[in-house]
Amino acid sequence: MNDWRARIGFLIPPTNPTVEKEMFELAPEGVSVHFARMVAKGPVGTLDNLHQRAASHLEHLGETIEMLASVEPDVIVLAHTATSYILGPKGERELTARMEKLTGIPFISALGSAVKAFEVLGIKKISMGTAYDQALTQKGKSTLEAHGLHVLHAECLPNVRCIFDEPEKRVYSLAKSANRAQSQAVFLSGVGLPTIGLLEALEDDLNKPVISSCSAMMWNALRVAGVGSPVFGFGGLLEDTKLRHLDKSKPKSKK
Repeated sequence: MNDWRARIGFLIPPTNPTVEKEMFELAPEGVSVHFARMVAKGPVGTLDNLHQRAASHLEHLGETIEMLASVEPDVIVLAHTATSYILGPKGERELTARMEKLTGIPFISALGSAVKAFEVLGIKKISMGTAYDQALTQKGKSTLEAHGLHVLHAECLPNVRCIFDEPEKRVYSLAKSANRAQSQAVFLSGVGLPTIGLLEALEDDLNKPVISSCSAMMWNALRVAGVGSPVFGFGGLLEDTKLRHLDKSKPKSKK
């Protein structure tokens, strides 16, 4: 097993095919990635029943995370941005405390990772692109603002039937359309949306950081796990190892 530097565990929605593909692609040499699928029922890859699916994730999260913890990862990631929007900052802090107490392993989220990335980069003003409907997009905007960010513009991709099937051309166009000249960065929200292959080109074209839920959570997972290798080809956040400094207050794994 290629895990002599670190193991990273991801809690993913039950039918999401995007996270595994992108995390395998982003993992540096010596870092293994492991996945547990959360419990949920209902239409997949769509906005239908999203709140109920997120509630199901949370209801069963203790048993799901215990299975993932059995492989002794150095960090566990909640790979579902919309759950963080539904929880809000206070709810996510409480969830993090419960999961770390249960497993003894550092617990982070995709959204919390993006917030941390903007903090480390000194970014306060962002634009946001999503594959959600208008209501959840606005919920995401308000949640990011509750974390202290100023979201100058939030835009959702129209006519999404299944987030997993969105072509890169549409995602690229979403990021460019959501961007505003005054924004210091663009955030692409949603781990199901294919993003990592576009980030470097978008940064070249927009001349600013472009961070997605997936790039942020891998960056933060590597940071918490203490892996300092640059990851090239997926935007400056993953490439710049100076951005990997770990807070001394972060809990350590009991491995």
